[in-house]
Amino acid sequence: MGERPGFEAFDCAPALRLEAHERVAELQFAAMTKRLDRMEALLERLERRLWLAVYGVAAAIVGQAFQSLLVVQ
Repeated sequence: MGERPGFEAFDCAPALRLEAHERVAELQFAAMTKRLDRMEALLERLERRLWLAVYGVAAAIVGQAFQSLLVVQ
């Protein structure tokens, strides 16, 4: 529908509230996305550290087994 001649376009309060709510929702979504990205990066770092610990324990066990084989011979 077009504008009626002789009348100015105006913004009504419900439309302004809806626009404000949409802007707030966009800002909240952007902040949530940023937090999730940060959490994913932290989880990746934690996962790398855990794998390093697992490999370290496995290397220690293999090293002890190899050392016990050298002592026997």
